Amino acid sequence: MHGSVYTVSDVMTRTVIALAAGAAFKEIVRTMEGRRISALPVVDTGNRVVGVVSEADLLRKEEFRDSAPERGPRARPPAGLEKARAVTAADLMTSPAVTVHPEATLGQAARLMARRNVKRLPVVDDDGVLRGIVSRSDLLRVFLRPDADIADEVRREVLAGRLPDGIESVRVNVDEGVVTLTGRVRDTSVVPLAVRLVRSVEGVVDVRSELTGPPHRPALEPDLVREEDARGPASQPRS
Repeated sequence: MHGSVYTVSDVMTRTVIALAAGAAFKEIVRTMEGRRISALPVVDTGNRVVGVVSEADLLRKEEFRDSAPERGPRARPPAGLEKARAVTAADLMTSPAVTVHPEATLGQAARLMARRNVKRLPVVDDDGVLRGIVSRSDLLRVFLRPDADIADEVRREVLAGRLPDGIESVRVNVDEGVVTLTGRVRDTSVVPLAVRLVRSVEGVVDVRSELTGPPHRPALEPDLVREEDARGPASQPRS
């Protein structure tokens, strides 16, 4: 692991089933069914990723099975018809593939998946060579971190050195990934920063702050202070 920042290389699957560009349609279906995988990277002879074939690509053939061929010299074939006629991975694949580097953070990988609407990403090095694959379920594994590990990291790597009174004044409790901070701090202006940093710790589900400032005696009104000074010390009761 890499301290408080997990990268794709920490969670990716390193043994990857990949397709050659000439893989046949039924071979692809058998591989997906046998391995229970919804998408497969396509690689060239140097093991560089050139595309990805997904179940959606394969289903084009079923989608257009009953479609009539386009008519007329100017007729435009409907989108997806070309893939419906494909019989090899090279013609079926979506290219270029959406890939990610091993050093990318889990947050970066998750945002890329969401933005490109994909469920898994081939992991490639700087030369485009396939090194692994990362899926949505891989990214969620970080939330399996034990609560004790999260609490320890919050104390040692987030709060220590950032609170004016030290971490002794703050209690950290973690339950099912939810971090609760309780105690008093001398400078409450540091609380929002502390909460933001705790939230960035891998495996944290939520942060609840119950931190308060130091206890203080309410100041008296000026008139009451002058009146108290004028009275002097309280008279002692007679014996």
